[in-house]
Amino acid sequence: MTTFSFRQLCAAGLGVCAFGIAFALYLQSRGYEPCPMCIFQRVAMIATGLVFALGLLIGPRGVGRYLIAGLATITAAIGAGISGRQVWLQHLPEDQVPACGPTLDYLMDMFPLADVVKMILQGDGSCARIDAQWLGITLPGWTLIAFIGIGLFAAALPYLAHRVAR
Repeated sequence: MTTFSFRQLCAAGLGVCAFGIAFALYLQSRGYEPCPMCIFQRVAMIATGLVFALGLLIGPRGVGRYLIAGLATITAAIGAGISGRQVWLQHLPEDQVPACGPTLDYLMDMFPLADVVKMILQGDGSCARIDAQWLGITLPGWTLIAFIGIGLFAAALPYLAHRVAR
């Protein structure tokens, strides 16, 4: 049986997060402008990647492994919550979709950060729009699947590297 070190596993997690961000930027270069909830999903993906990068750099042992795994699981769960909310918005009947709101730049200029976060997480009409699908699943749906997978991987990190000393 092949075993991997904690650092190798963190490198794999970081690679998945980097791929997710690179793919989002590629889609943006192809004309798919992110809505505010999509931007928050990117922030969660970056945060998860940074936790994996920290695990890669310091290579913790013992309780440190559980701390890194827990932080990565939490950031992935936050991302899953945001993308799950967007998937829910996309499946609302048209007459129940919230009205489109102002841009993120405008909100940041006019309101305190806590209010901006609350407004964005409520979502609006732009977050309910379906720009693309693959295999019948929307982009936020795929992001939700990715976050669930990353979160499960992160939660299993200490156990996957349990028998490996480095």
